Amino acid sequence: MVRRDLESFLASGAAATPTATASYSSSSELAKQEYSSSYVTVPHTGMRRAIARRLTESKSTVPHFYVTADCKVDALLELRKSINESSPVKISVNDIVVKAVASALMDVPESNVVWNAEAMHKYESADIAVAVTTDGGLLTPVIRGVEKRSLSNLSMEIAELAGRARAGKLRQEELEGGSFAVSNLGMFGTKEFSAILNPPQSGILAVGAASPRAIVEEGQIVVANIMTVTLSADHRAVDGALAAQWLAAFVKRIENPLSMLV
Repeated sequence: MVRRDLESFLASGAAATPTATASYSSSSELAKQEYSSSYVTVPHTGMRRAIARRLTESKSTVPHFYVTADCKVDALLELRKSINESSPVKISVNDIVVKAVASALMDVPESNVVWNAEAMHKYESADIAVAVTTDGGLLTPVIRGVEKRSLSNLSMEIAELAGRARAGKLRQEELEGGSFAVSNLGMFGTKEFSAILNPPQSGILAVGAASPRAIVEEGQIVVANIMTVTLSADHRAVDGALAAQWLAAFVKRIENPLSMLV
């Protein structure tokens, strides 16, 4: 370009021609575009509102803490297989887990407690809530006196309560009480998770799927079926050392399931 080219360019008025500018949408406009997908409004049911209220209250007011352990469950799976080959009542892994939770509560009775503003409530029996998924949301019917029940009786009771929960036929008193709960997502292949306490219960055990994993035993790498469990506890009622003691008792029971049958 030479001087006369520039003078010719300016004389033509091209320099004054407005240039195109990029248009920018405001953040609110972008948000509207991003969330403009169609949707259907589904009114909250009474159950959904109650679940939301209870869990929000729990997470807001109860000081949760968590301890996790891996359990070797080869003996459990063998025992279950043996029982189911000869018994008309088919036992699930969850049935044995609930039984082990009760046994651990009896082994460590200091953990079988519920926090109250005036005093601690210490329970003599293992009343355990079992999480049941229904179309309307999660329900937790309570099985009373689990420590006294046989595996077959416990299995039938859990199945019966779960069936009535899904049919919407549970009585209110069947959803109340208990000091502990079990939530099992192992059937969905979930490896591990943590659960929210359902007050006034002081503990809830979140149970993952059992799967083959490489572990070290006596200096050798072996493959074993391992199940990861996480205890959520109410720190007002249960201290860390006590929670660890209870979890160790649970692992001992679940890894030696015959101890719960004698």
